[in-house]
Amino acid sequence: MIYKRSSALFNEAKKYIPGGVNSPVRAFNAVGGDPIFVKKAKGAYLYDEDDNKLIDYISSWGPMILGHAHPAVVKAIVERTKDGTSFGIPTALETEIAKLAVSMVPGIDKIRFVNSGTEACMSAVRLARGYTKKDKIIKFAGCYHGHSDSFLIQAGSGAVTFGEPNSPGVTKGTAKDTLLAHYNNLESVEKLVEENKGDIACIIIEPVAGNMGCILPKKGFLEGLRQICDNNEILLVFDEVMTGFRLAPGGVQELLGVEADIVTFGKVVGGGLPVGAFAGKSDIMNHLSPDGPVYQAGTLSGNPLAMAAGYTMLKELNNNREIFESLDKKTAYLHEGMAKVLNDANIDHQINRIGSMISIHFCKDPVMDFETAAHGNNPKFKTYFHGMLDRGVYMPPSAFESYFLNDALSYEDIDHTVNALSEFVHELK
Repeated sequence: MIYKRSSALFNEAKKYIPGGVNSPVRAFNAVGGDPIFVKKAKGAYLYDEDDNKLIDYISSWGPMILGHAHPAVVKAIVERTKDGTSFGIPTALETEIAKLAVSMVPGIDKIRFVNSGTEACMSAVRLARGYTKKDKIIKFAGCYHGHSDSFLIQAGSGAVTFGEPNSPGVTKGTAKDTLLAHYNNLESVEKLVEENKGDIACIIIEPVAGNMGCILPKKGFLEGLRQICDNNEILLVFDEVMTGFRLAPGGVQELLGVEADIVTFGKVVGGGLPVGAFAGKSDIMNHLSPDGPVYQAGTLSGNPLAMAAGYTMLKELNNNREIFESLDKKTAYLHEGMAKVLNDANIDHQINRIGSMISIHFCKDPVMDFETAAHGNNPKFKTYFHGMLDRGVYMPPSAFESYFLNDALSYEDIDHTVNALSEFVHELK
């Protein structure tokens, strides 16, 4: 395919935008080459600035469950725009979407809307600290909760250590209050809790990880975290920015039957517009200002355009729950087709899947945490990414990202994807 205009636009963007992009994963650093620039999208397809048509498997990193430019969502945004785009004053629509979200998600009484998933996770941790009057948090290697200072921490020499800042600009003072555990490893959590008894405010986790590829929790892992939290007066925070309203109407809490104390949302809840939210039981949420002492605010929170898009999206998902079954079947069909191609070619790989999330790792052993995800053959992934892109299929440009299917994808699109993989594998051999 030809990407002349995208490359020219990227070179121009680099003059005015750091790295030429407004979010690092878009820069193709992990796969090489210049990123494509999208001109428009409709249904299951992206159309770039060189007029290439691409089957989309990132769905704007999750929110486009119904496909791009869904008529009902577009209509809601357009109609709402006619009455004004921002007020900084309450609207009735904020209550309507809050009421709908609370009715769909288990274990929550109240929800507060913010402007991004990062803001939601940052606010959830502040609320947990304010509610428990404790300072430390536990997060997991490979789980991404946005770019707030507390979350940009990597492991030290051992599994159970204080973190060190993973980004310049994060202070050691912030890092010392973030403890790092291993995903799917309850022992690492138990050891941290024992060593920091009475000091841990919350455990925050992606209950299904999407930022080291799609990684599922082992049986009993989330239940074990719930028990540890209950035994030690620690709040359990589920980061469902990716999974909320995607894996089930009530997210992972509904799908796997484990309730958190605080849940964060993003992406889907705004119908594709910039939105985040965090929610929980009344006794926790009432600690937020103006009712309580924990301060959190946002001039554009509850923006009417975002609320209109989100309400329409959630209503569509709530009223047509067969969408989740449809997505699950399509994702299973993709899994089956890709696995057959790779198995027939004797290519080492692991495919992880749950609901409409799926990822491929080019390695022999099962992928169940960040360490095993890092064993993947990244040079092979780079050639795979560009091989699929050249055949009209847009996959995440990183081996550490989940794919997100949308329901506008047809079985013909999936067949095209599998055939593209087959062509690529034949070329590779």
